[in-house]
Amino acid sequence: MSEAFSPQSVKFDDRGLVPAIAQDAETGEVLMLAYMNAEAVQQTLATRRATYWSRSRQELWVKGATSGHAQHVREVRLDCDLDCVLLKVEQTGAACHVGYRTCFYRAVTADGKALETVEERVFDPEQA
Repeated sequence: MSEAFSPQSVKFDDRGLVPAIAQDAETGEVLMLAYMNAEAVQQTLATRRATYWSRSRQELWVKGATSGHAQHVREVRLDCDLDCVLLKVEQTGAACHVGYRTCFYRAVTADGKALETVEERVFDPEQA
């Protein structure tokens, strides 16, 4: 069963943004969370390259455009409320800007009192 879709079908928040989760299409590993506006959704669908909205720079950014750590989008999904986007991607290199494959490289310790790094760094951001 299919239904009509356009980027305007997405339920954006009051800032015009929707959370977007990038997930490795092969392994299911969650790579990162970012935000998209309607233009980012439209550009991602048109180019199949993950495009996000930078809340700090107030501009679109294509993942990997400067670093080479690109995300080729295989599939775009929306949750049941149409207020969260899931991008199933082929990740080149690291997804995290601080050098890890995934932004979720830290785990809360069992006692809940600390964070520990549980992944290996893929690249040194100082060298990129």
